[in-house]
Amino acid sequence: MPQPDLTVRELISRLSDLDPDIPVRLAINPFHPMAHRFAAVLHGADQSGRPTVYLAEDREAVQYGYLPRPVAEALAWMPPVDPPRGPRRRLPAVSP
Repeated sequence: MPQPDLTVRELISRLSDLDPDIPVRLAINPFHPMAHRFAAVLHGADQSGRPTVYLAEDREAVQYGYLPRPVAEALAWMPPVDPPRGPRRRLPAVSP
């Protein structure tokens, strides 16, 4: 079942605890996770005619690199990297 839509109220609430001067990036494509810059916030309507806010990327559609791994993991777009479980296995050197 799809998650309910994020509302403007919830977005404001989530952003209100953050430094207002830090940049915002849009995480796109879980199969090739990249970061994009926001350029516009637009009010419009969806296909059903319901009022909707659209967050648009910049005109150049510049990618600002891959998402940092912790961000991709938090989105469940990448599996967490497990630390080694024990000491590394050492193989004896083979002499010719």
